[in-house]
Amino acid sequence: MSSPLRTVEEHLEDVLGRVRSVDAIEVAVADAAGLTLRESVRARVDLPAFDNSAMDGFAVRFTDVAAAAPGSPVPLRVVADLPAGTGNDPALATGEAARIMTGSPVPTDADAIVPFEDTARGLADSLDRIDVQRAPRASGAHIRRRGEDARSGDEVLPPGVLLGPLQRAAAAAAGVDRVRVSRRPRVVVVSTGSELVPPGRPLERGQIPESNGELLAGLAVECGAEIVLRTTVTDDGDGPAEVVAQAQELGADVVVFSGGVSAGAYEVVKTSLAGAMSFAGVAMQPGKPQGFGALHDGTLLFGLPGNPVSSAVSFEVFVRPALLAAQGRSTLARPMLRIPAARGWRTPPGRRQYLPVSIDRGDPAGWRAVPATSGGSHLAGGLGRADAYAVVPAEVEMVGAGDLVDVMLIS
Repeated sequence: MSSPLRTVEEHLEDVLGRVRSVDAIEVAVADAAGLTLRESVRARVDLPAFDNSAMDGFAVRFTDVAAAAPGSPVPLRVVADLPAGTGNDPALATGEAARIMTGSPVPTDADAIVPFEDTARGLADSLDRIDVQRAPRASGAHIRRRGEDARSGDEVLPPGVLLGPLQRAAAAAAGVDRVRVSRRPRVVVVSTGSELVPPGRPLERGQIPESNGELLAGLAVECGAEIVLRTTVTDDGDGPAEVVAQAQELGADVVVFSGGVSAGAYEVVKTSLAGAMSFAGVAMQPGKPQGFGALHDGTLLFGLPGNPVSSAVSFEVFVRPALLAAQGRSTLARPMLRIPAARGWRTPPGRRQYLPVSIDRGDPAGWRAVPATSGGSHLAGGLGRADAYAVVPAEVEMVGAGDLVDVMLIS
């Protein structure tokens, strides 16, 4: 009698329960692209660092120009020129203004900025007088106040965020040049199968190009990992155990096998690593056969099914969350949408379905999920057209055209 299938949540809980955090390191902000922040980034300077102009125009006293209107302009004498980067703080008496560029410090005596377009002759290269034709809306108009974004010591970025261009720019703007981050998890990717040959090599009967290594290594790198070994093993011998020993010498955090975990006669991962991994069926399609284990040193061992779509889905559901958790990422799940199905498809009874789909974005107000494959776990070509997975609950018997489906975005 076969064992009951585990739920996706049960298997994932086991995986996450064995995850250990990778080491934290300190790097320059410029070198932190794609890394996960481990400690808060706190501002070292006020942001902005000083009151500065939000417009190209003239720094003025608001009371001088409050009555300005197109039919009754207010004349002002221009007494200073303030380009960006200047340290000057000119005095402004009643009836005086300073020409100022965006980002320049606002004079202490000024409390508003009049944009060039609200003046007559304000764009002249040299001038000593302007006519203000439209009053600013209020005192403080067009002035960016010191510290309005963050004060020195404020948290700018919390732990657990991915350091992309926007986050690194925020750190730099706050005067921070180094950050404490998680080092990249070291990952070994192993494809199993005597039928595998490198892409581009002429195929003999029974052979196929090896593609799962490219797939899984690429997905791991997208998660912030470093690939320390990528290899293949045949369906006989003790290749998986030998690779695990090599992975430990390399200090690997995770070893990902594809293939060799099902119920066939040549399941080399199950045979070679039976003592280090457990193997179970999970109530999902594709990806039912799964293997997982953890060594005494904390190295995680994943056994994913060998069909390309099964490997890709299994990585998304189990390996990716583990790699992110090891880095301390605050969010482990992919973004989800709920959109209509462009056409209907069948679902497997009693198993959660992960169907590769492409999102039809032709109508910005009405995105639709278009199946990228017919559902076969071997359809690597269709997988290349997918930018999401439709995630259909086990109790749903059929998806009809127009039905709302949950969609996991992967690109």
